[in-house]
Amino acid sequence: MSAAGANHAALILAAGGSRRLGRAKQSLRRDGETLLHRAVRLAAQTAPSRLLVVLGAQSEALRDGIADLGADIRINDDWERGLASSLQTGAAALSAHTGPVLILACDQPALELAHLQALLSGAARSRSGCAATRHDGAPGIPAVVSDELMTQARALRGDRGFGALLARLPPHELAWVDDPALGWDIDVEADVERAVALGLLDGGASA
Repeated sequence: MSAAGANHAALILAAGGSRRLGRAKQSLRRDGETLLHRAVRLAAQTAPSRLLVVLGAQSEALRDGIADLGADIRINDDWERGLASSLQTGAAALSAHTGPVLILACDQPALELAHLQALLSGAARSRSGCAATRHDGAPGIPAVVSDELMTQARALRGDRGFGALLARLPPHELAWVDDPALGWDIDVEADVERAVALGLLDGGASA
């Protein structure tokens, strides 16, 4: 049973091409483990009923790197259209799922299991059934969305995720996780250098 005591699914979004970084951020390493493997492993440790990973760019190489984790892997052939297309791929794969969905990416090297457990527990207590990480006052990922909200993925476009939909909820109906370290995502080389300096990525961190 998960920390939320509910039948949750876990959805890991890892389809991006890391254009701004110039190399696959999924293959950067923390403590010898790729960020993709680490994200899937942490999600698996929440004991989801479904463990789903959406890949796109470099999918064959990345698939091999998580083969040991038993995840259901779906390929988003339209990954260049942005985040929304990966959420739609995930939502389609989870169309028969009833219950909350834990959504995370693999470019937040400070992510820990405790963050995911807090989101699941918070969502179980919240009026909306949702929980989000607070980024500059706005909801973002990792997050837990209700199955009702998950059905709205088809309306998303471009790089818009569920943040805008979560922001429409009254703040008191949403559970929050506050940790500034989760705002340290990886987009450009300077982000890698900062994460290495903080001990959140290995030096020479590419696979």
